[in-house]
This record gives sequence, C-alpha cells and structure tokens, in this order.
Amino acid sequence: MYKFSRHVPGAARPLALAALGLAVAAGLALPTGARASAFQLKEDSAKAMGRAYAGSATAGGDASVVANNPAAMTDLHGTYFQADVTAVNFSAKFSGTAHDAMGNPIGGGNGGDAGTTLPVPDFFIATQVSDRWHVGFGVNVPFGFQTEYDHDWMGRYNALKTKLESFDATLSASFDVTDNFSLGASVIAQRTSAELSSAINYNAVGLGLVQQGVAAGQIPAQMAPALAQQINALVPPGSDGYARMKGDDWSYGWQLGGYWKLTPQDRLALDYHSKISHKLSGTANFTMPDNVSYLLGTPTVAALLGGATPFQRTRGSANLATPATASASYWHQAQRFGVGIDLAWTKWDEFKQLAVNYANPAQPATVERFNWHNTWFASIGGDYYVNDKLTLRGGLALDTTPTKADNRDPRVPDSTRKFVTVGIGYKANDHLELNASYAHIFVNKAHLDGSVSSTNDTLAGNFDDYGNLLSVSAQYRF
Repeated sequence: MYKFSRHVPGAARPLALAALGLAVAAGLALPTGARASAFQLKEDSAKAMGRAYAGSATAGGDASVVANNPAAMTDLHGTYFQADVTAVNFSAKFSGTAHDAMGNPIGGGNGGDAGTTLPVPDFFIATQVSDRWHVGFGVNVPFGFQTEYDHDWMGRYNALKTKLESFDATLSASFDVTDNFSLGASVIAQRTSAELSSAINYNAVGLGLVQQGVAAGQIPAQMAPALAQQINALVPPGSDGYARMKGDDWSYGWQLGGYWKLTPQDRLALDYHSKISHKLSGTANFTMPDNVSYLLGTPTVAALLGGATPFQRTRGSANLATPATASASYWHQAQRFGVGIDLAWTKWDEFKQLAVNYANPAQPATVERFNWHNTWFASIGGDYYVNDKLTLRGGLALDTTPTKADNRDPRVPDSTRKFVTVGIGYKANDHLELNASYAHIFVNKAHLDGSVSSTNDTLAGNFDDYGNLLSVSAQYRF
C-alpha cells in the first residue's frame, strides 16, 4: 500500500480526483433516464388509445384535451369529469458482450428482463362557463419510464435501475373567437423526479489512475506494470460498489392551441407545448467494499484527495428539460363512423450534453454528451358506431426514436416503435361513458454499437423489446 503511494507524486492529485469522479458519472448522469421516445408517454386517454391517438384533439367528447389541446374544449358542452388509468408493460431483454478498459471480458448474465409494468393515472375536469369560454384542469403523466437489471449482469457499470417520471398539473382555458375557430392556452406545473443507480468498477478506477499518471508524465512508464499489479492485488476485478441518486424538482411551462371547424364534418387542431426546464436536486449514496475503504483511508492516499473523501453521501444536481412538442390533429365525422390522423413532433435535439455537479469536492463535475435528434409520431385510426351506445375503435401508429446504435444505452433501450390498437366505448346513459383500449407495441431491434461507462467498460449487443398497453376510463357529464 505505502509503496504504491510513494510512487505517486503530489502533483497527481488532480488525476486522482478526475478518476474517482468519473466512476460516479454512470450512476448519476440524470439524462440517461430520458434517452428515448419510449420515455415520452401519450397514455392519458383510453378513448384516444383505441384509435392509436388519431384525432386525439378533434374527435370530440374527450376531456383529455385539457392537457393535449385546450382550444378543443370548445366541443365539450357542459361539465365533464374523466378518470383514466393505463397499465404500461414494457419488456427489454439483452444479448451481447461486455469488456473493461483493458479488453478483459466482464462476467455476469444478460440482466434478465429489464422491463416492468407500471400504472399511469390521469384525471381531467372541463366545464363550459359561458357561450364562448371553457376552463379545465388536469393531472397527467407526460413522461415516465423504468428499467431495472439483475445486480450481477455484465452491463452493471452502465446501468442497474432507472426510474424517471413527470407529473403535470395543467390549468387550461379556451375562447371561441368565432363559431368556427377557437384559441386555448394552458399553464403547467410539472414535477419531475429521477432515481438512477449503477455499479462502480473500483478496479478500473485504480488502473485509470496509473494510466493517467503515465500519460501525464507524472508516473514513469517503467513503473506502470508494477503499480497495476499492486492495484489488482489490493482492489481486484469484482471489487464493485454501487451508486444511487434520487432527485426531483418543480418547474413551469405553457401550451397554446388552435381549433378549426373546417366544415360541419371536418375539424383540425394545432398545438404547441413548451419545454420545461428543471434543476433536479437530490442525494447521492454509495457503497464500497472494505478493501477500497482501506485504500482511500490511508494517510498518503487521503493526502492526495486533499482531505475530502470520495464516494460518501452527498448532494448532487443537474439541469434537465422535458422537450417541447408540436402536434396536428384532424378528424372527419360521418354518420356511422369517424376517421382521423395525428402528427406530432418532439424537439429532442436540445439534449447535447448535461453537467452533473456534486457538493463533495472529491467528486468533480461530470459531463455526459448526447447527440439526440428530433422525432415524429404519426397515426391513423377511427371509430365505428355500432349503435347509440356501443363504439368500436382501431388504429395504427409509428413512433420514431431520437437515438441511434452509436449513442443508445441500456437505461432506456428504445428503438422505433409501431402501434396496433383496438378499443371499445359504451354509453351507459346520457351522463356516464366507459371506455377500454388495448395496444401492442412492436419495437425494432435496438442495437448498441458500444455503450461506454464512466470507467470505460463497454457493453455491445442488441435488445429485443416489446410493449403492451391496457387502458380504461370513466367519464361523467352533466
């Protein structure tokens, strides 16, 4: 132990700080929880899901427009109470390989099924307050995702658990400018929370110190093999620890919508939802094996760290924004059926990089770099009115992903998705309406060219994904 310390000059302290800080990055880099369109949720209306969200703002009779396009409240005559809940089931199974920074294989399994089943609840109130004014209030979940792998899987240094969700409280109003044109606006309060964890490769941290010291000329190259041997003896491969961070934040945004009655049978709606910027703040917790604790606690290594001990409970923060969206919705109404299309755009390209800052000075700020691109969602679907009480629905949709094989990671292993949906609606009486819908999501194979952890552990392979959605709702109008 002391022999190793004597061969590392005091000038190497910045190298020690850098290497130790990098080991934290994989577990605390907040945006990795939002790195795919799968993180964006549309599941706030059982009625709209049945037609793959086609005509989501223009089909009429759906109080979810409070959150999706406030101008469309013009079609809601009276007062509506609507509650929806959707069970979101997602499966993600990995196959591939992993190796550390030295090219050595990383042991462990494929992680099991990283997917899960989660409920997504929503609630809306809308009322007509005059001939031309409508107001509404809604609570919904526009973003949410969770993956969790076996703790001993080969990609544990890249990801273990990822859970991120946003709750919106939306206050909306609309005004009928003319008999055929309405404008709407919303104020949105959004709470976003994140929980992320990963394993820490302490063996790679120690070896990284040696490599950086040699590269900087602060450790003689001929001494590197002996130092590496001592690191492997003191902190052998498999000397893992764990990092977990939980953080949250409240922030605010806005929405504008327009609604046109083009003809008595045709309706068109446009909507823009602002991005909402957050500063997530929370606590980071760590575990480490006894040999690493002993190494960090020795006087000479402690001196290199300037008296601040890394991998201790500390505060952390990072800026994260949920993206802006724009959408168009069209509906054609006939006597026995209705048919619609939706087109939506999400501005993911603002995610270029993100810096995570820590209160502990032994953990310097880390920067995660991204190169996401904007995405499109397109759907077509319709209703068939069996009689005055019973409605059947169906639809198809395509949802692209902002990631590619070279920047995809295992936290949200998403790819382009295709929806096939069916639904049914039943009007029990003039006041009560019940709806249920099912969707199956076919996901293109998600390729990983090489997802690299903060300690240069590389995971490569493929994910086989799929999803199932089951949604029910009850609406009461008076």
